Order: sequence, then C-alpha cells, then structure tokens
Amino acid sequence: MIAQLTQLTNPLSRVVTLATALILAGCSLAPTYKVPETATAAGFKEAEAAQTEGVLWKTATPADGQARGEWWKVFGDEALNKLIDAANANNQDLAAAAARVEQARAFTGATEADLYPQLSLGVDPTRTQYSNASVGYLGGSTPPVQTLIRARAIASYELDLFGRVASSVNAARADDEAARKMFRSVQLALQADVAQAYFQLRTLDSDRDILNATIKLREEALTLMRKRFESGQTTDFDPARAEAEFGTARSELAATERHRANQEHALAVLTGLPPAAFTLSAKALKPTPLSIPAGMPSELLERRPDIAQAERRMAAANARIGVARAAFFPRISLSAFLGFESSNFADLFKYSSRAWAVGPLVGSTIAQTVFDGGRNSANLTGARAAHEESVAAYRQTVLTAFREVEDSLADVRWLSQQSTALDSAIAGTKRAQRISRSLYDAGAADYLTVIDADRTVLQSQRDANTVAGLRASATVSLVRSLGGGWGPLPETSADNGVSRAVTLVGTD
Repeated sequence: MIAQLTQLTNPLSRVVTLATALILAGCSLAPTYKVPETATAAGFKEAEAAQTEGVLWKTATPADGQARGEWWKVFGDEALNKLIDAANANNQDLAAAAARVEQARAFTGATEADLYPQLSLGVDPTRTQYSNASVGYLGGSTPPVQTLIRARAIASYELDLFGRVASSVNAARADDEAARKMFRSVQLALQADVAQAYFQLRTLDSDRDILNATIKLREEALTLMRKRFESGQTTDFDPARAEAEFGTARSELAATERHRANQEHALAVLTGLPPAAFTLSAKALKPTPLSIPAGMPSELLERRPDIAQAERRMAAANARIGVARAAFFPRISLSAFLGFESSNFADLFKYSSRAWAVGPLVGSTIAQTVFDGGRNSANLTGARAAHEESVAAYRQTVLTAFREVEDSLADVRWLSQQSTALDSAIAGTKRAQRISRSLYDAGAADYLTVIDADRTVLQSQRDANTVAGLRASATVSLVRSLGGGWGPLPETSADNGVSRAVTLVGTD
C-alpha cells in the first residue's frame, strides 16, 4: 500500500493543485451581511426625568475580585447568593438550554466536516455474472462467473465554487453563537426570577412580622375590652368589635403564610429541588437603596443576550440565502480511490494487484439539476423571507429592550417617591393612633375611632413593606433589562456556565 501511494504521488499532487486553484476561485453567493439600523435615542427618557427631579443614580460597584455579571451580590444578602448559585448549578431549564448549546455545537462540527475531504477504507468482495452482450461474446457460451475482492481507500471532496458549503458553515456557526446567547439569556432570566422570588418571600416575612405584632395588640385589646365589659365600663359592642378585628388579623396572617409557602415552593423549583426538600428560614426584608445607572442605548445593544441572540439568528438567515442561491449552480465533487483488486485473498495485496482511479472522466462529478419544478426558486424565496423575518424580530427585540429599561427606570423612580410618601404617612397614622387611644381612654371618642386608627396604621405599614419589596424587584428588573447590570459577561464566564450545566445534563 505504501509503495502504491508513492507511485501515485505525482497524479494526486496535480489533483490537489487543481482543487486548490478552484477553491481559491470560489465565491460566496450570500448577501453581504450588515446589522440593520434600529430606532434608538441618545439616552433614556426616564433617566433624564429622574435627573431633572434631582434623583441621582448611584453606581453599584461589585466587590473587589468579584466576577462581572454577578450583579446580585451588590444586595449583600448571603442567602440570595446561595440561592442563585444553587439555581445556576441545578436548574433544569438552564440545563436544557446548555444541552441546546451542545446540540448546536455538534451540528456546527458536522457541518464543518464538509470543508475537508472525506476518506473511507473498506473491503469489497463481489461475485459477478456478466452477460454475453456486456463482454462482447459473439458465441452462445456464457461468460464465467467471476469473483473480485477489492481493498481500497476512497477519497472525495466537493469543490465549493459557489459557496454552498461555506454558507452552510457560516449559518451553523451563527446558530451555535445564537444558542450560546440564548443560554446566557435563560441564565440571566433565571437569576432575576430567583432574586425577585426571594424578595417577594422576604416581603411576606416582613408582612408576617407586622401581622404578628398586630395580632398581639388585637389580643391585648380584646382582653382589655372584655375586662371593661365585665366591670360595666362599656357595652358588649366594644368587645365584639375587638374580637372581630382580632379574627381578621389572624385571617390575614393565614393568607400571608399561604402565599409564603407557595413562594418557597417556587424558589425550590428554581433551585432544582423538590419543595419537600427545601426550607428557607424567615427573615424580614432589608431595604437596599440601590439604583443601577442606565447607561447609553448603544451599551444596551452590546449587553443584552437576547439582542445578541437575535442578531446571530439574523446572520444565520443571511448565510442560508447563499445556500439557496448556490443550489442553482452545479455541485462539483472530486473523487479517487487507491487500493488492490484480486480474484482471491492470497493475491490481494501483491504489487500486481494494485488499482487506482481518479474520478469518472476528468476526475470530477458534476451534478446540475435541469428541471426541479421550481423547488430551488421556492427555497430561495423562503430563505429571503426568513431573513426578513429575522430582521424584523431583531428590531422588535431592540424596541422591547428599550421599553423594558424605560419601564424599570419608571418603576424605580416612582416607587422611590411612593416610599418617601408612605414614610410620612406612617408617621402621621401612628400619631393619629396615639391620639385616638387617648381620646377613647378619656371617653371623648368611641372604640370605632380607635379601630379605624389601628387599621390605618396597619395598612400603611403593609403598604410601605409592599413598596419596599417592589423597589427591590424593580431594581432586579432594571438589572435584567440592562442585560446584567455591569456590562457584558466575559466569554470565559459564559462558557464555564454552559460547561457546568452540560455536566448537570449528563448526570443522572
């Protein structure tokens, strides 16, 4: 075999030289790719409004040595850090996204294989009976049955003169990159979902503390009203009202406990655990006055993984136009085989049994469809329409991103003002509560006045707690809408995240 290869060096060299020249002469039929222009602005309207009102955006800087993208650590909550780490490692939606990345990577590898020659080895024994006509027999005798054994190496290669293979590879690579951006998008959404669910749970914990304190006061008031009634200082109306308020507070506490249980179950699933195996101890919400700078719209386009994903899908659709165009032109393939042929195994690898061939006729196979009923034209029209769809989807993704940022900025801005107003309201309701009790003790007001003042305090406290939770969630939404808060995640970090999730997929 080695000797035979040496004998064929010169013919194969000429073939390789010819193939190289043809490849260099090849061209791509895909349109020149260009990211389309999108509607944008110099800045965000809500951020400018906040500056006008004197609200200064404070830059939230990660701790020293902290990897970029770990935006949740600025809240300084160790429980939240552990939950997001667990979600990054165990969430099944993230694992599925990582598996899709692996699929795209494998498909890209399979597509890139067409860039290289294909080589196969094999043994091919055949037994043949030829007809009289095929071997030119004029007499009536039948040609003998022949046995032929071939041991050969077969090589083939498609000359990509019209860019079909190159365009297919470009499309596959763009899809691969889009899958990676999708993984990052799913990961960011997961982290934001965990953070928001966590803050909602902590809001319920604070609600529970408020209600427990209220129940204690209601119970003390009920005991006092009953003693007053028994001593003849009041009618049964006051104890009845106190008992109703006590029962209402207990009912609200039960509803809060139910919501907290559901929120805890949601967190368990997000972190990849069954709810029965997950418990998070109660802890009141700790307000974190944190605002994320909005940045410029151009930075948003670079940072948002969903925008990057839409752009890569657009690039893939553009490359597929080249594949569809290349179908109108011939596909030219070079083929060759080198090996041995013999009628028996004993003589198969002898020098005299050598055989080789370089393609039919001129060493290539040229295939060109003459009539296909409009299939290629329809495929090209479909590829162009798919590209137009991807362009529209890209522009819509950009517009949606701008809206989400504006919404989040508006939420942070107005919730901050609402929180300030509620702080003032709580101070007023507590003062009114003290006055109502003094008036009731002096006999200048009935017990309904006291109850109404207590209800107002409770509602104001719960409203303030709700707004505090909404502010935390709005900050998370702003981080998410900005694509991670501190700029694009380094590729090394993103790849490590994919690798961790892929490991999870492969583990039973």
